Amino acid sequence: MRDETMYQADRATTEWNVEQIVTELRASRDVTHNIRQHGRIHQLPSRKALLGSMESLCAALFPRHYGPLDLNEATTDQFVGQTLTQTLPLLQEQIRRGLLFASNEDTLDEHATRDRAESLTREFAGQLPGIRGVLVTDLQAAYSGDPAATSRSEVLLCYPGMAAIIYYRLAHALHRLGVPLIARLISDIAHSSTGIDIHPAAEIGSHFFIDHGTGVVVGETSVIGTHVRLYQAVTLGAKRFPEGERGVLIKGEPRHPIVEDDVVIYAGATILGRITIGQGSVIGGNVWLTQSVPPRSHVVQAQMRTSAIIQPKPIDTQL
Repeated sequence: MRDETMYQADRATTEWNVEQIVTELRASRDVTHNIRQHGRIHQLPSRKALLGSMESLCAALFPRHYGPLDLNEATTDQFVGQTLTQTLPLLQEQIRRGLLFASNEDTLDEHATRDRAESLTREFAGQLPGIRGVLVTDLQAAYSGDPAATSRSEVLLCYPGMAAIIYYRLAHALHRLGVPLIARLISDIAHSSTGIDIHPAAEIGSHFFIDHGTGVVVGETSVIGTHVRLYQAVTLGAKRFPEGERGVLIKGEPRHPIVEDDVVIYAGATILGRITIGQGSVIGGNVWLTQSVPPRSHVVQAQMRTSAIIQPKPIDTQL
């Protein structure tokens, strides 16, 4: 049986020219199309490990909702402690890999990198109570802002917008600590499960509510104030991308909107460029906006005008 298996393998190798393909793929990886970070090979962060860590952190933040069903007042603290004790070392390893990936140094001090990862993980863990405090304001905004919400527990368990915000708050803390790749992976995990794409570098104030949520995009340099509400398919995007030498895009330039406090942006609105939506404004559904509006503005689509004659006049689409 073994001889037959080896024969089949040898036949497949010959039939499909596998050895030649392997050789050419190695050349592509190592020479022709090398995309390794700084030309080095090292372990990349694990999306699967980060997903597990985020689920555990959610359970530590809201144990009665995301933890075991049999938790009670006497066992909750023990569960939270055990969860953090098991999760933080796993997160530390992912942070270590993220630091290695981002390093520009030709020679890396493994011990220094490990110590740095431990320090960052400890600092992140110390921020968890504050992160939970801001998340409670987001939870309150969702419950107060949606007449369909019957309880805060329903929001935590059922609302994709709330799930995306939890992941964003965790990812944003890591981004500010200096591990952007880990933060970006976490935001993409949330995007995959909720359809909501929030860049972890975006600055978002408290009492943030995303209703329904599918298709929402919040770009990297967006700044969002407090008590802001977005509906599905809202885009806070860039209007243009500044270019440097040889047409290479300049990274990190402010290019996304500033949304001030108490703003509501309804479904399908597209807001582009470094413009400011003034405090207390309402942006109507499907509006395309590329210029700033003052506080307490109410921006809607122009009403459709039709004629009583058989041939209608063109539709006026100006704002």
